[in-house]
Amino acid sequence: MSRVTLHTLETAPEAAKPFLQTAQKNSGFIPNLLGILANAPAALETYVTVSGINGKAELTLQEREVVQLIAATRHGCDFCVAGHTAVAQNKAKLPDDVVTALRGQTELPIERLEALAAFTREVIAKRGDVSDDTYTAFKAAGFTEGQALEVILGVSLATLCNFANVFARTPLNPELARYSWTRPA
Repeated sequence: MSRVTLHTLETAPEAAKPFLQTAQKNSGFIPNLLGILANAPAALETYVTVSGINGKAELTLQEREVVQLIAATRHGCDFCVAGHTAVAQNKAKLPDDVVTALRGQTELPIERLEALAAFTREVIAKRGDVSDDTYTAFKAAGFTEGQALEVILGVSLATLCNFANVFARTPLNPELARYSWTRPA
């Protein structure tokens, strides 16, 4: 059960309704994250806006999903792990062994993606103070300076939704149930 109101189109503040309507139209359902963020329309608008900006990054959809799943597992966000697992498998077409490694918080089997994952882990753990060795490995894998900053953009987006979900105890939508994840003890 959520600890804050989980809004629907009918109960949401007027400023939040257009965002929920768009989500309903695009997905066929309103992800509970958005129903939670509707309590603060500015937070909902920020999430939607930054998601759109993140979607314009040079990082590919697969790479952006690596960042999102690293952040969600590190932040212990069951909801976001499920949601991003769905995107990783169905839209980004990440290989199953990569998704399994991301969800299990283990090393990725693809060297380039592991360099991205290691960089992302360190951005989170050290609040951006990534070691020279990790940054060098990231660049050696073919990533650019700009993409390093895009990782930070992705982590900032993830932090908003991960922390909101963990705080609110957002329940998983039935549409995402098959992707459920529970943080390890």
